[in-house]
Amino acid sequence: MLSDPIADMLTRIRNATRVFKESVDVPASNFKEDLAKLLVGEGYLKSCERVQVDRFPVLRLGLKYGPRREQVIKHLERISRPGRRAYVRHRDLPRVHNGMGLAVVSTSRGLLADQEARKSGLGGEIVCVVW
Repeated sequence: MLSDPIADMLTRIRNATRVFKESVDVPASNFKEDLAKLLVGEGYLKSCERVQVDRFPVLRLGLKYGPRREQVIKHLERISRPGRRAYVRHRDLPRVHNGMGLAVVSTSRGLLADQEARKSGLGGEIVCVVW
């Protein structure tokens, strides 16, 4: 049993991109699927699909690389952890790399990118940052 399945997912993505894998499998959950779809929508992942592997649901995430095989995800870090949650108001949302990165925020309307949460006036829990 994992104490932090979101951190496990982010670590699997981080490790797979460092060895230039085409895809990575992570155990499925609705929250992880929403997070992966947000990363696909923001251009950090190529694809996300739910598949069955040995009767267990798994998310197969397609990893994305640049034209000369450079990593699209250079940094991926979990911010809010089970032992220390990080909640912020919409005015205090961080700007990751001066707006070039992404902070994923869990709000009352689901997972949102930091710019979208700021525009909607919603604060919440900062799940992770990516650049």
